[in-house]
Amino acid sequence: MQVNTVDELISDLRQGRMVVLVDDHTEDLNQGVVMVAAEHCDAGHVNFMARKARGLVCLTLTEERCRQLDLPPMVDVAMGEKSNFTLSIEAAEGIDTGISAADRALTVQAAVAPHAVPADIVQPGHIFPLACVPGGVLTRAGHTEAATDYARLAGLLPAAVIADILTPEGTLAEGQSLADFAAEHSLKIGTIADLIHFRMVNERTIERVREGEINTAFGPFQMTAYRDANEKGVHIALSRGSISAEEPTLVRVHVQSTLRDLCLTEVAGRESWNLSRCLQAVAEAERGVIVLLARDESDERLLGSIDMALGTADAATQSSPDIYTSVGLGSQILRDLGVGKIHLMGAPIKYNAISGFGLEVLEFVNA
Repeated sequence: MQVNTVDELISDLRQGRMVVLVDDHTEDLNQGVVMVAAEHCDAGHVNFMARKARGLVCLTLTEERCRQLDLPPMVDVAMGEKSNFTLSIEAAEGIDTGISAADRALTVQAAVAPHAVPADIVQPGHIFPLACVPGGVLTRAGHTEAATDYARLAGLLPAAVIADILTPEGTLAEGQSLADFAAEHSLKIGTIADLIHFRMVNERTIERVREGEINTAFGPFQMTAYRDANEKGVHIALSRGSISAEEPTLVRVHVQSTLRDLCLTEVAGRESWNLSRCLQAVAEAERGVIVLLARDESDERLLGSIDMALGTADAATQSSPDIYTSVGLGSQILRDLGVGKIHLMGAPIKYNAISGFGLEVLEFVNA
């Protein structure tokens, strides 16, 4: 896929033009959105997104802006990749039914006005805000974060209007279909992976705070502790052997789970890597990295794990809310440690744009 540079996209966004954002340079499983900086959004942009892109018209906002507008999450305990929707909104004044392109553009402008207050919008409405996670694509490599980052890099308010691109048949456009869409409408096309690489040249959201050798039940490991500049959490990497970007490295990016890691529980029909298994696998391979990401385990999440262990809940319905927000943190830590090619301990899943961190998953290793 032939794509434009980050600087080229920034230039177009600064001038109020739309661009297409895709995950990576690959043609497989590569989804995309059309976006415009929120400050420049008008009825023509909304109409194009509704009629040509065909996806849901959404407004990306920072957490600070969501608090400024008193916008809570759409649901209290959201699950999965699309867990960052807030309540839908409408401008409080100046609109008719709210569904027209002009009305939706006015709603966007009301929400992103410099001194906007909660009284400027009402709920529900026909614009669907999405809350960007702190750190942008360096924390979560999603379209929400990429669009927000691009608007900020263009010197504009960190907010954007986006819509998924669908095919005429109503399915998500992928790969060459996205390139054809951009070419048909004379839109520049860029990747989240390139944006990550662009930001990684000068930015990090993690820093080393401690390092040294520790002893474990599986022998000595090199421990490196990192502090997250956004959430202020401390994350730990345990490594063994000589780590090289050119040599495949056994890797696990691990989010803590009380029952799985302390009680070593197993769920029938569901393979999982507990911390003990991870340490043993790296010790046997004599080279590898385990990244332990600090995450508060909510009461609801712990009770869900208990229900699965007791066999009273379907494991297939329980997906970790941390998968998508942990990719950026884990990737930054792996790159800092020198990892490049990865044999990943975990179930096969699509990880958005990790090539921007200089990482490549060669294979998934079952527990």
